[in-house]
Amino acid sequence: MTVTIDAGDGRRHNEAGDDRRHNRGYELSHLAALEAESVHIFREVAATFERPGLLFSGGKDSVVMFHLARKAFWPAPIPFPLMHVDTGHNFDEVIEYRDRVVADTGVRLIVSSVQDDIDAGRVVEQTGPGASRNRLQTTALLRGITENRFDAVFGGARRDEEKARAKERVFSFRDEFGAWNPREQRPELWRLYNGRHAKGEHIRVFPLSNWTELDIWQYIAAEDIDLPPIYYAHQREVIPRDGMLLAKTRFLQELPGEEVRTETVRFRTVGDATCTGCVLSGADDVQKVIEEIEVTRVTERGATRADDRISESGMEDRKKEGYF
Repeated sequence: MTVTIDAGDGRRHNEAGDDRRHNRGYELSHLAALEAESVHIFREVAATFERPGLLFSGGKDSVVMFHLARKAFWPAPIPFPLMHVDTGHNFDEVIEYRDRVVADTGVRLIVSSVQDDIDAGRVVEQTGPGASRNRLQTTALLRGITENRFDAVFGGARRDEEKARAKERVFSFRDEFGAWNPREQRPELWRLYNGRHAKGEHIRVFPLSNWTELDIWQYIAAEDIDLPPIYYAHQREVIPRDGMLLAKTRFLQELPGEEVRTETVRFRTVGDATCTGCVLSGADDVQKVIEEIEVTRVTERGATRADDRISESGMEDRKKEGYF
């Protein structure tokens, strides 16, 4: 109800309106609201679970997630380790960045390697054109979770990336096999999260669920967050393939009839070098990247990830197997 009050000098004012004007300075910006939500999620997990871990690849989303985790528990160190599921087919710049972050912050890093699973015979590496270790990450991920007895694992997935990820809750229940069932998602009304699980089961937690790619970059600019240099425009040898530009590396060479050329490019997302494409770009600083993202109409995974093109339900099928 609106209340008017006589001020005693013939003037009348609206109490509710004055309260709104008085409180205007306490309104959160869009980025501040997203940050507060993510910080709350980190603290909720720390209070609910015994052995959480944070997936860290050195990609922009995991870098922002790590930054938010440090904010959530500052001045104490984060109360859980990082885990990198390592395909062995990484971009050198990303691994150098990962190791520098670990050295600078003193955080504990666990590496769960796909190569270890190949050597042990737990998985078989693909060969031939289009071969990738990306799908083999699921075995390394589940092994890392089991070996470290994680009951919650933070991931940097966002709902705007891909239609299967749009179905995820913030707390995503995984059964004893690490599998995800989209029909068994738990309600999260009023941001109330259900972390209940039995022994052997775990919860995947996505603090960036409600962020967009543009939000991520605007936050990187606002917080002056350092990233691997491949996120910014640079010259690189690339191979046009399947409508994308794949980087020529020691893991990926041109096929007969393909042309290698040098272009000015940047990466919108990073992952296995055999299936992660780049885009033509002159955006060599964070503000130029933001301007570029503001006008794009294709998500970063849709534009640059060959592993998402295997079928219409490629990502969802992998998530049901235990993928991120």
